[in-house]
Amino acid sequence: MTPLYWEQARRELARRDPVMRRLTRRYRGMTLTSRGDAFATLARSIVGQQISVKAADAVWARLQAACPRLEPRALLAKRASTLRGCGLSERKVEYLRDLARHFVRERIDADYLQSLNDADVIAHLTAIRGIGRWTAEMFLIFNLQRPDVLPLDDLGLLKAISRHYLDGEPVDRLASRAGRARIERLASVWSPWRSVATWYLWRSLDPVPVEY
Repeated sequence: MTPLYWEQARRELARRDPVMRRLTRRYRGMTLTSRGDAFATLARSIVGQQISVKAADAVWARLQAACPRLEPRALLAKRASTLRGCGLSERKVEYLRDLARHFVRERIDADYLQSLNDADVIAHLTAIRGIGRWTAEMFLIFNLQRPDVLPLDDLGLLKAISRHYLDGEPVDRLASRAGRARIERLASVWSPWRSVATWYLWRSLDPVPVEY
């Protein structure tokens, strides 16, 4: 499902920022889409932690083949060795199984999360083992489709900002405290559509749309 705000956000970003104007024209007709499933979004985000989008897609495809009904109870029914065979680390297997137990025991309620503001969603999700701020922000963007999330821990976003705005400045500098503050200032022009700007910047790096 495409966010209802997308066209308005695209127009406003293009009007305010020359880089966004170029990217929104290049990728006209393409939008953020949601899997529409809270468990799948969080599971896919855990799979994608600290690896490239391409590698994460490969692991996710193997996981879907091993567990065609990728639901909490179905995943818990799989042996840990089967999940590791999909390319998951021991730690990520533990995280995924713990996430599944949270859903089975109804400790995560998608409707309840929808009612919270962004900061409270992050606080609620990061209390779960294996879910850090980045994973919670992916959930905000892709599942809840919140419009103004800026995931400063995302390597792809930092790379794209370096390429399009900062003449190839080393990404490790942008990941520092001073670099993050600099990006927040740069991104202030995108508010309240920072999720949308982030999506276009991701898209500029990879021909395959990012999806969680």
